[in-house]
Amino acid sequence: MIAENMNLLFLVGALLVGLSVVLSPLSSRLGVPILLVFLGVGILAGEDGPGGIQFNDYSTAYLVSNLALAVILLDGGLRTKMSSFRLALWPSLSLATLGVAITTVLTGLLAAWLFDLNLLMGLLIGAIVGSTDAAAVFSLLKGRALNERVGSTLEIESGSNDPMAVFLTVSLIAMIAAGGNFDGPGLMRDLALQAGMGLAAGFGGGYLIWHLVNRSVLADGLYPILVLAGGLLLFALSSLAGGSGILSIYLYGLFLGNRGMRGKHSTLAVMDGLTWLAQIGMFLVLGLLLTPSSLLEVLLPGLVLALGMIFIARPLAVWISLAPFKRFVARERWFISWVGLRGAVPIILAVFPMMAGLPNAELYFNLAFCVVLVSLLLQGSTLPLAMKLARVGLPPKPEPISRAGVDIFPASEWEIFVYRLKPNKWCVGEPLRRLSMPEGTRIAALFREHNLLHPSGSTELAADDVLCVLGQAKDLPALSQLFSEAPENPAMAGFFGDFMLATSVRLADLAPLYGFGLHEDEVGLTLEDLMHQKLGRNPVEGDSFEWQGCDWVVRTMEGDCPTCLGLKLKAG
Repeated sequence: MIAENMNLLFLVGALLVGLSVVLSPLSSRLGVPILLVFLGVGILAGEDGPGGIQFNDYSTAYLVSNLALAVILLDGGLRTKMSSFRLALWPSLSLATLGVAITTVLTGLLAAWLFDLNLLMGLLIGAIVGSTDAAAVFSLLKGRALNERVGSTLEIESGSNDPMAVFLTVSLIAMIAAGGNFDGPGLMRDLALQAGMGLAAGFGGGYLIWHLVNRSVLADGLYPILVLAGGLLLFALSSLAGGSGILSIYLYGLFLGNRGMRGKHSTLAVMDGLTWLAQIGMFLVLGLLLTPSSLLEVLLPGLVLALGMIFIARPLAVWISLAPFKRFVARERWFISWVGLRGAVPIILAVFPMMAGLPNAELYFNLAFCVVLVSLLLQGSTLPLAMKLARVGLPPKPEPISRAGVDIFPASEWEIFVYRLKPNKWCVGEPLRRLSMPEGTRIAALFREHNLLHPSGSTELAADDVLCVLGQAKDLPALSQLFSEAPENPAMAGFFGDFMLATSVRLADLAPLYGFGLHEDEVGLTLEDLMHQKLGRNPVEGDSFEWQGCDWVVRTMEGDCPTCLGLKLKAG
C-alpha cells in the first residue's frame, strides 16, 4: 500500500512538473508571466479543476514554499553583483523597510474599510501583501536589459523586503491573538534582532563556507550541493536564533557570488535548474491549495483592494521612499512603482493566520491569492509596455552563443566564450594577428564547417566560423562587440544617437563643429564635467540629458566611469 501511494505521488508530481515545463512557452505567446502558467497548472489539477486533487495541507505547503523561496533567494544572491549594491543599496533598503510599511498601512486601511474589519485585522492583510516577490521579480527581469540603477534597485528590494513583511505579519498576528496589546519597544527589539542575526549569519556564515568550499577537493557535482546545504543550514540557524533566515540566505549567496570560488560555474548552472524546479514546485503546490470557487465571494472587493494597492499604495510608498534619492527621475520612479509584483510570498504569509487559528484566516488567504493573481496578470503581462513607456530599457547587447567555466585552479575566473561569425562582421577575411582582442584573452579553438583548425596569426577568418575564446567575465563586452552582434530590436534603433564622443573631449573643441554657443563658465569644461553637472556623480548606461538643443546619452562605461556619450541631433 505504501509503495502504491509513493508511486502514485511520483506519477502525479512528475506529470504536473512535466506539464508545467511543456506549457511554459505559452507564457511568451500569451504575454503572461511564466509563474502564472505554473500556478494555473496547479489550480487546474486542484479540486475545482479537471484534476480533482484534494489538497488542503497548509503545513506541507508552508514547508515546500519556504524551501523553494530559500533556493530562489540563494540563486538571486549568487547572481547579484556587488556593484549593484554600491549603486542601489540605500534606495533598495528604503523601499524594503519604509516602502513596505507604507504599503502595509495604506492597503490595510483600504482592506479594513472594504471588509468591515478592525484596524489590526486590516493591517494584517496589508502586511501579508505588502512586499514584492523575489521569485516573480527575478523571473520577469531575467534576460531584460534594464537601466542598471532601476534594475539593481528592483532586484535588491525584492530580495531584501521579505523580512520586513514577515516581521510585520508575525507581529500583527501576535497582537491580534493577545487582544490588541501593542508593545512598541518589544517590536523594535525583535526587528533589530531579526535584521542583525540575518546580516551576521549571511555574511559570517558565507565567509566560513566560502573557505570550506575553496579548501575542499570534491567531484564537480558536489560543489553545488555543498553551497546549497550551507545556505539551508544558515537559513535554519538564523531562523532558530530569532533572525531572518530569508535575509541570511540571500546575503550568503551575494557573498559567494562575488568571490572566486571552486566549482562556481557548475554551481551557477545547477542552481539555475534548481531555481526553475523550486518555482514550478512552489506555484504548483500553492495552486493546488487554492479552491477557486472560494474566491467568488471576495472577488469584487478583492479586485478593488488589489487595484488600490497597485495604483495608490505602491506608488505613494515608492515616491516617499525614494524622495531622498534625487538621481531617480520621475519615469524611473513610476516604473519601479509598477514592478511591485506580488507572488508566492503573500500566499506563504497568508498561511500564518491559518496555522495560528485566527478568525477570518480563510479571508486573508483568499485575498492574498486574489491580489497575487491580479498583480501577475496586470503588472506582469504589461512589463514590456511599462519598460517602453518609462524608457528604462536598453538596447540588447551582443553575447556569445554559449559560455562555460574553466576550473583550472581554485577560484578560477576563466571561461570559454563561443561565437559564430556572421558574414557582415568586419573581422571576416582578416588574419587573426590583426584582431585587437583584450589583453590576456586567447582564441583556444577555431571550427570551420565542423572541422577543427589549428589557427595561427595568418589564419583568415571566414563567415560561419565558430571561435572558442578563453577569457574572463571582464573581457566579455569587448569580445562580444568584436565577434558577435546584438539581437535586432527596431524599437531601440537610434537609442544612443547619431554620434559617439569620448567624455574626455573639451566643449571648446566641439563648439565650432556643431555650432554650439558656449557660456563663459563652459569653455574650460569637458563632456565628462558637463555630464556630472547634469546627472550627478553616479550615472549609468542609458542616462540622458539635454544640452544645446541635443540629447546626450551615456553610451559606454568602464567600471563606474562613463567613457563615451551618444549625441542625438534633433531634426530642424
